[in-house]
Amino acid sequence: MKRVILFMMGLVLLLAACSAQAPTTATGSPVIPPALPTATPQLTGTPLPGETASPIATNSLISTLPPQSIKFAVIGDYGMDNSAEADVSALIHGWHSDIILTTGDNNYPSGAEDTIDANIGKYFQDYIHPYTGKYGPGADLNRFFPTLGNHDWLTTGAQPYLDYFTLPGNDRYYDFVWGPVHFFALDSDEHEPDGVNSASVQAEWLKQALAGSTSPWNIVYMHYPPYSSGTHGSTTWMRWPFAAWGADAVLAGHDHLYERLLVDGIPYYIEGAGGGGLYNFVVPLLESQSQYNDDYGAMLVTANAISMHFEFYNRLGVLVDNNTLLKP
Repeated sequence: MKRVILFMMGLVLLLAACSAQAPTTATGSPVIPPALPTATPQLTGTPLPGETASPIATNSLISTLPPQSIKFAVIGDYGMDNSAEADVSALIHGWHSDIILTTGDNNYPSGAEDTIDANIGKYFQDYIHPYTGKYGPGADLNRFFPTLGNHDWLTTGAQPYLDYFTLPGNDRYYDFVWGPVHFFALDSDEHEPDGVNSASVQAEWLKQALAGSTSPWNIVYMHYPPYSSGTHGSTTWMRWPFAAWGADAVLAGHDHLYERLLVDGIPYYIEGAGGGGLYNFVVPLLESQSQYNDDYGAMLVTANAISMHFEFYNRLGVLVDNNTLLKP
């Protein structure tokens, strides 16, 4: 009797094992489960003035599965198609940055259509999407996020710039999220239709967008520096209350040099040493903590959820200045 029971139990286990085999289609082929979803960039975020809020807006880039850290380069006043820009471009490419930000003056001398590809695409086409110039295939995903400078506005309506780039929102000012950082690109030029003072339509958009940010870090960047010890000096119309609105750092250009300042408890940087002729410092502001104009260079910033590390290197790869922000 025990042998019969053991035999029946074995038969039941065998049948269960057979039924647990991988499911098949009607033809007997095994069913292959779908792959797990990968990170797919999609547009979302803070509506621009005049837009209606929706689950998918058009002015902010965010990844559905964002990385835990990001490495990005900052370059300004660079669009000269000269040896200095070539050296700075090589420096940046050696970092294998995730994205590149610019602090304006992308296309000297006058923002014209016939110079824009040689001034930008020749050196950075592999970060630009869609890219329609003559220097290469371009990128599969846009990783180049510029801001307008005064030289970009010298051609009527800054039209070559607006035609060359495909950016979130209205192309002039916009925000996007990449990893742990929410970026806010501003148009600080007086030609901006939505204004450039702290009571403007653009400023109100920024205030609301910063208030709605859920990212660990918020970076604001533009061309005209609110504070500068350089030849052009400070741009008072851009002295918005960035810290009070929620910014962790502010980046600008216009003066062709590097400077780090501390204003309202947050760092302000000038990175305008990308290729245009270098400027002198005048009288250093009380807020100034580091100045450099001996050579061209660029900034490298590395961020994760708890820290953000800023570095400035000259084009020879020499570290000139660095500082770190930490979340409390």
